[in-house]
Amino acid sequence: MQFIVIGYDGTDEYALERRMAAREAHLKVASEMSSHGKWLYAAAILNDNGNMCGSMIVCEFDSIEELKAKWLNSEPYVVGNVWEKIEIKQAKVAPSFAK
Repeated sequence: MQFIVIGYDGTDEYALERRMAAREAHLKVASEMSSHGKWLYAAAILNDNGNMCGSMIVCEFDSIEELKAKWLNSEPYVVGNVWEKIEIKQAKVAPSFAK
């Protein structure tokens, strides 16, 4: 199953600082997930000032439970209190864009 995960950063004055502190660990996880075929696409969401304020990941797991157990529950942006709100939606990547 494919999913779209959207993580919205907090909006307090330290939100970007928390993101930057967890970013290296997040990118390491992203690389590992991508190499195992779990992350298909990802992008940072930018605010009007061009600063990162969230993330969008298209991923593939057998179920939402597996998504949470094998990734989201240990995601550095979750553990580091970067993402304040998380939306998870089941999705389907068009065949011409699938890896």
